[in-house]
Amino acid sequence: MRERAPVAIDTSVPSIARIYDYFLDGEDNFACDRELAAQLLRVAPEARAMARDNRAFLGRVVRYLAGRGVRQFLDLGTGLPTQNNVHEVAQQIHPDTRVAYVDNDPVVLVHARALLANNPHTVVIDADVRDPATLLADPALRELIDFDQPVAVLLVGILYFFSEEDRPFDIVAAFRDAVVPGSHIALSHVVSDEGPEELGQAQELCRSFLKRPRDARRSRKQVLSFFDGLELVEPGLVPASQWRAEPLDTVDTSGAAAWMLGGVGRTRAGG
Repeated sequence: MRERAPVAIDTSVPSIARIYDYFLDGEDNFACDRELAAQLLRVAPEARAMARDNRAFLGRVVRYLAGRGVRQFLDLGTGLPTQNNVHEVAQQIHPDTRVAYVDNDPVVLVHARALLANNPHTVVIDADVRDPATLLADPALRELIDFDQPVAVLLVGILYFFSEEDRPFDIVAAFRDAVVPGSHIALSHVVSDEGPEELGQAQELCRSFLKRPRDARRSRKQVLSFFDGLELVEPGLVPASQWRAEPLDTVDTSGAAAWMLGGVGRTRAGG
Protein backbone atom coordinates (compact mmCIF):
# COMPACT_ATOMS: atom_id res chain seq x y z
CA MET A 1 0.00 0.00 0.00
CA ARG A 2 1.12 3.54 -0.70
CA GLU A 3 1.54 5.58 2.44
CA ARG A 4 2.92 8.77 0.90
CA ALA A 5 0.47 11.59 0.43
CA PRO A 6 0.59 14.98 -1.29
CA VAL A 7 1.50 17.95 0.86
CA ALA A 8 -1.40 19.25 3.01
CA ILE A 9 -3.29 15.94 2.90
CA ASP A 10 -4.23 14.80 6.40
CA THR A 11 -3.67 11.04 6.37
CA SER A 12 -5.12 10.68 9.86
CA VAL A 13 -8.68 11.52 8.76
CA PRO A 14 -10.63 8.90 6.76
CA SER A 15 -12.00 9.80 3.34
CA ILE A 16 -15.05 8.28 1.68
CA ALA A 17 -13.24 8.39 -1.67
CA ARG A 18 -10.25 6.47 -0.29
CA ILE A 19 -12.47 3.90 1.48
CA TYR A 20 -14.26 3.33 -1.83
CA ASP A 21 -10.84 2.95 -3.48
CA TYR A 22 -9.93 0.32 -0.88
CA PHE A 23 -13.14 -1.62 -1.51
CA LEU A 24 -12.21 -1.65 -5.22
CA ASP A 25 -8.72 -3.02 -4.43
CA GLY A 26 -7.05 0.30 -5.15
CA GLU A 27 -3.79 1.52 -3.63
CA ASP A 28 -4.64 5.16 -2.94
CA ASN A 29 -5.76 4.76 0.66
CA PHE A 30 -4.19 5.05 4.08
CA ALA A 31 -4.28 3.22 7.40
CA CYS A 32 -7.12 5.36 8.74
CA ASP A 33 -9.23 4.55 5.67
CA ARG A 34 -8.59 0.82 5.99
CA GLU A 35 -9.43 0.94 9.70
CA LEU A 36 -12.83 2.50 9.04
CA ALA A 37 -13.40 0.18 6.08
CA ALA A 38 -12.76 -2.83 8.33
CA GLN A 39 -15.27 -1.52 10.86
CA LEU A 40 -17.83 -0.93 8.13
CA LEU A 41 -17.39 -4.48 6.88
CA ARG A 42 -17.96 -5.84 10.37
CA VAL A 43 -21.23 -3.92 10.59
CA ALA A 44 -22.30 -4.39 6.95
CA PRO A 45 -20.31 -7.17 5.24
CA GLU A 46 -22.08 -6.35 1.97
CA ALA A 47 -20.34 -2.96 1.70
CA ARG A 48 -17.49 -4.19 -0.50
CA ALA A 49 -19.85 -5.92 -2.94
CA MET A 50 -22.05 -2.83 -3.03
CA ALA A 51 -19.05 -0.67 -3.97
CA ARG A 52 -18.19 -3.03 -6.79
CA ASP A 53 -21.80 -3.22 -7.98
CA ASN A 54 -21.84 0.57 -7.99
CA ARG A 55 -18.66 0.81 -10.07
CA ALA A 56 -19.90 -1.77 -12.56
CA PHE A 57 -23.20 0.11 -12.84
CA LEU A 58 -21.28 3.28 -13.73
CA GLY A 59 -19.43 1.49 -16.52
CA ARG A 60 -22.62 0.06 -18.00
CA VAL A 61 -24.34 3.44 -17.88
CA VAL A 62 -21.47 5.11 -19.72
CA ARG A 63 -21.32 2.38 -22.36
CA TYR A 64 -25.09 2.54 -22.84
CA LEU A 65 -25.17 6.32 -23.23
CA ALA A 66 -22.03 6.55 -25.38
CA GLY A 67 -23.47 3.84 -27.60
CA ARG A 68 -26.53 6.04 -28.13
CA GLY A 69 -24.58 9.07 -29.19
CA VAL A 70 -23.85 10.92 -25.94
CA ARG A 71 -20.53 12.78 -26.36
CA GLN A 72 -20.40 14.77 -23.11
CA PHE A 73 -20.29 13.52 -19.52
CA LEU A 74 -20.28 15.44 -16.25
CA ASP A 75 -19.12 13.10 -13.47
CA LEU A 76 -20.04 14.59 -10.08
CA GLY A 77 -18.20 13.36 -7.01
CA THR A 78 -15.89 11.33 -9.20
CA GLY A 79 -13.82 9.72 -6.46
CA LEU A 80 -10.33 8.34 -6.95
CA PRO A 81 -9.34 7.21 -10.45
CA THR A 82 -9.42 3.44 -10.87
CA GLN A 83 -9.72 1.22 -13.90
CA ASN A 84 -12.53 1.86 -16.36
CA ASN A 85 -12.96 5.54 -15.61
CA VAL A 86 -15.71 7.42 -17.42
CA HIS A 87 -13.41 8.87 -20.07
CA GLU A 88 -11.76 5.49 -20.69
CA VAL A 89 -15.08 3.73 -21.24
CA ALA A 90 -16.65 6.50 -23.33
CA GLN A 91 -13.57 7.26 -25.44
CA GLN A 92 -13.27 3.61 -26.43
CA ILE A 93 -16.54 4.17 -28.28
CA HIS A 94 -16.03 7.77 -29.39
CA PRO A 95 -12.44 9.07 -28.92
CA ASP A 96 -13.54 12.71 -28.94
CA THR A 97 -15.98 12.30 -26.02
CA ARG A 98 -15.57 15.09 -23.47
CA VAL A 99 -15.62 14.32 -19.76
CA ALA A 100 -15.59 16.76 -16.84
CA TYR A 101 -14.74 15.28 -13.44
CA VAL A 102 -15.85 17.16 -10.34
CA ASP A 103 -14.70 16.62 -6.76
CA ASN A 104 -13.38 18.63 -3.82
CA ASP A 105 -11.30 15.96 -2.11
CA PRO A 106 -7.62 17.05 -2.35
CA VAL A 107 -6.35 13.50 -2.86
CA VAL A 108 -8.87 12.90 -5.64
CA LEU A 109 -7.90 16.13 -7.38
CA VAL A 110 -4.16 15.39 -7.27
CA HIS A 111 -4.53 11.90 -8.70
CA ALA A 112 -7.16 12.81 -11.29
CA ARG A 113 -5.11 15.70 -12.66
CA ALA A 114 -2.01 13.52 -12.90
CA LEU A 115 -3.95 10.80 -14.73
CA LEU A 116 -5.59 13.21 -17.17
CA ALA A 117 -2.73 15.61 -17.79
CA ASN A 118 -2.32 14.50 -21.41
CA ASN A 119 -5.97 14.01 -22.28
CA PRO A 120 -7.29 17.14 -24.04
CA HIS A 121 -10.90 15.98 -23.89
CA THR A 122 -11.10 15.93 -20.09
CA VAL A 123 -10.99 18.44 -17.26
CA VAL A 124 -10.89 18.13 -13.47
CA ILE A 125 -12.91 20.73 -11.56
CA ASP A 126 -12.39 21.52 -7.87
CA ALA A 127 -15.94 22.26 -6.75
CA ASP A 128 -18.62 21.32 -4.26
CA VAL A 129 -21.51 19.45 -5.88
CA ARG A 130 -23.79 20.97 -3.25
CA ASP A 131 -23.32 24.35 -4.95
CA PRO A 132 -24.55 23.71 -8.51
CA ALA A 133 -24.73 27.39 -9.48
CA THR A 134 -21.04 27.98 -8.83
CA LEU A 135 -20.04 24.73 -10.48
CA LEU A 136 -22.12 25.33 -13.58
CA ALA A 137 -20.56 28.77 -14.00
CA ASP A 138 -16.99 27.44 -13.77
CA PRO A 139 -15.02 28.71 -16.81
CA ALA A 140 -13.06 25.47 -17.24
CA LEU A 141 -16.27 23.47 -17.25
CA ARG A 142 -17.90 25.81 -19.75
CA GLU A 143 -14.83 25.68 -21.98
CA LEU A 144 -15.03 21.89 -22.29
CA ILE A 145 -18.75 21.13 -22.02
CA ASP A 146 -21.25 22.67 -24.43
CA PHE A 147 -24.51 22.93 -22.51
CA ASP A 148 -26.37 23.64 -25.75
CA GLN A 149 -25.78 19.98 -26.61
CA PRO A 150 -26.90 16.89 -24.66
CA VAL A 151 -24.92 16.06 -21.53
CA ALA A 152 -24.95 12.99 -19.29
CA VAL A 153 -24.84 14.03 -15.64
CA LEU A 154 -23.54 11.25 -13.38
CA LEU A 155 -24.41 11.23 -9.67
CA VAL A 156 -23.27 7.71 -8.95
CA GLY A 157 -22.78 6.82 -5.30
CA ILE A 158 -22.87 10.37 -3.95
CA LEU A 159 -26.40 11.50 -3.08
CA TYR A 160 -26.76 9.26 -0.04
CA PHE A 161 -23.94 11.21 1.62
CA PHE A 162 -26.03 14.38 1.45
CA SER A 163 -28.31 15.18 4.36
CA GLU A 164 -31.62 16.97 3.90
CA GLU A 165 -29.88 20.20 4.89
CA ASP A 166 -27.83 19.85 1.70
CA ARG A 167 -31.09 19.99 -0.33
CA PRO A 168 -30.20 17.00 -2.55
CA PHE A 169 -33.44 17.11 -4.54
CA ASP A 170 -32.73 20.74 -5.42
CA ILE A 171 -29.21 19.75 -6.48
CA VAL A 172 -30.50 17.16 -8.94
CA ALA A 173 -33.15 19.57 -10.20
CA ALA A 174 -30.52 22.26 -10.81
CA PHE A 175 -28.51 19.97 -13.06
CA ARG A 176 -31.67 18.71 -14.75
CA ASP A 177 -32.68 22.28 -15.55
CA ALA A 178 -29.19 23.19 -16.78
CA VAL A 179 -29.10 20.64 -19.61
CA VAL A 180 -31.02 20.47 -22.87
CA PRO A 181 -33.68 17.91 -23.82
CA GLY A 182 -32.08 14.63 -24.79
CA SER A 183 -29.63 14.81 -21.91
CA HIS A 184 -29.51 12.20 -19.15
CA ILE A 185 -29.10 12.04 -15.40
CA ALA A 186 -27.80 8.80 -13.92
CA LEU A 187 -27.67 8.07 -10.22
CA SER A 188 -27.30 5.30 -7.70
CA HIS A 189 -28.41 5.42 -4.11
CA VAL A 190 -28.46 3.19 -1.04
CA VAL A 191 -32.01 2.68 0.17
CA SER A 192 -33.41 1.95 3.60
CA ASP A 193 -36.19 -0.43 2.55
CA GLU A 194 -33.89 -3.44 2.93
CA GLY A 195 -31.54 -4.12 5.83
CA PRO A 196 -32.37 -0.92 7.75
CA GLU A 197 -30.60 -1.92 10.96
CA GLU A 198 -27.26 -2.67 9.31
CA LEU A 199 -27.55 0.37 7.07
CA GLY A 200 -28.22 2.65 10.00
CA GLN A 201 -25.23 1.28 11.91
CA ALA A 202 -22.92 1.76 8.92
CA GLN A 203 -24.11 5.32 8.36
CA GLU A 204 -23.71 6.20 12.03
CA LEU A 205 -20.18 4.81 11.97
CA CYS A 206 -19.28 6.95 8.95
CA ARG A 207 -20.88 10.00 10.50
CA SER A 208 -18.94 9.69 13.74
CA PHE A 209 -15.58 9.09 12.05
CA LEU A 210 -16.00 11.78 9.40
CA LYS A 211 -17.51 14.32 11.83
CA ARG A 212 -20.36 15.18 9.51
CA PRO A 213 -24.12 15.62 9.90
CA ARG A 214 -26.16 12.45 9.82
CA ASP A 215 -26.45 11.08 6.32
CA ALA A 216 -29.98 10.80 4.99
CA ARG A 217 -31.72 7.47 4.88
CA ARG A 218 -34.13 7.32 1.95
CA SER A 219 -36.66 4.78 0.78
CA ARG A 220 -37.02 3.58 -2.80
CA LYS A 221 -39.98 5.93 -3.21
CA GLN A 222 -37.87 8.89 -2.11
CA VAL A 223 -35.00 7.93 -4.43
CA LEU A 224 -37.47 7.63 -7.29
CA SER A 225 -38.38 11.28 -6.64
CA PHE A 226 -34.91 12.30 -7.85
CA PHE A 227 -36.19 11.45 -11.33
CA ASP A 228 -39.11 13.87 -11.20
CA GLY A 229 -39.32 15.70 -14.52
CA LEU A 230 -37.33 12.96 -16.26
CA GLU A 231 -38.31 9.98 -18.37
CA LEU A 232 -36.88 6.81 -16.78
CA VAL A 233 -34.88 4.68 -19.17
CA GLU A 234 -35.73 0.97 -19.08
CA PRO A 235 -35.51 -1.00 -16.85
CA GLY A 236 -36.22 1.89 -14.48
CA LEU A 237 -34.93 2.16 -10.92
CA VAL A 238 -33.62 -1.31 -10.07
CA PRO A 239 -30.78 -2.90 -8.09
CA ALA A 240 -27.60 -1.41 -9.55
CA SER A 241 -26.15 -4.86 -10.16
CA GLN A 242 -29.11 -5.68 -12.41
CA TRP A 243 -29.38 -2.45 -14.43
CA ARG A 244 -28.87 -3.61 -18.03
CA ALA A 245 -26.65 -6.42 -16.77
CA GLU A 246 -24.40 -7.79 -19.50
CA PRO A 247 -23.85 -11.48 -20.38
CA LEU A 248 -20.61 -11.82 -18.42
CA ASP A 249 -21.82 -9.88 -15.37
CA THR A 250 -22.39 -11.68 -12.11
CA VAL A 251 -25.86 -10.55 -11.12
CA ASP A 252 -26.34 -10.47 -7.35
CA THR A 253 -29.85 -11.66 -6.56
CA SER A 254 -29.36 -11.70 -2.78
CA GLY A 255 -31.18 -9.36 -0.45
CA ALA A 256 -28.04 -7.24 -0.09
CA ALA A 257 -28.24 -6.23 -3.76
CA ALA A 258 -31.45 -4.35 -3.04
CA TRP A 259 -29.58 -1.87 -0.84
CA MET A 260 -28.07 -0.12 -3.87
CA LEU A 261 -30.44 1.02 -6.60
CA GLY A 262 -29.53 2.62 -9.90
CA GLY A 263 -31.35 4.32 -12.72
CA VAL A 264 -31.05 6.70 -15.66
CA GLY A 265 -33.50 9.46 -16.58
CA ARG A 266 -33.78 11.30 -19.90
CA THR A 267 -34.63 14.99 -19.98
CA ARG A 268 -37.70 15.99 -21.93
CA ALA A 269 -38.72 19.15 -23.72
CA GLY A 270 -40.42 21.46 -21.26
CA GLY A 271 -38.62 19.92 -18.23
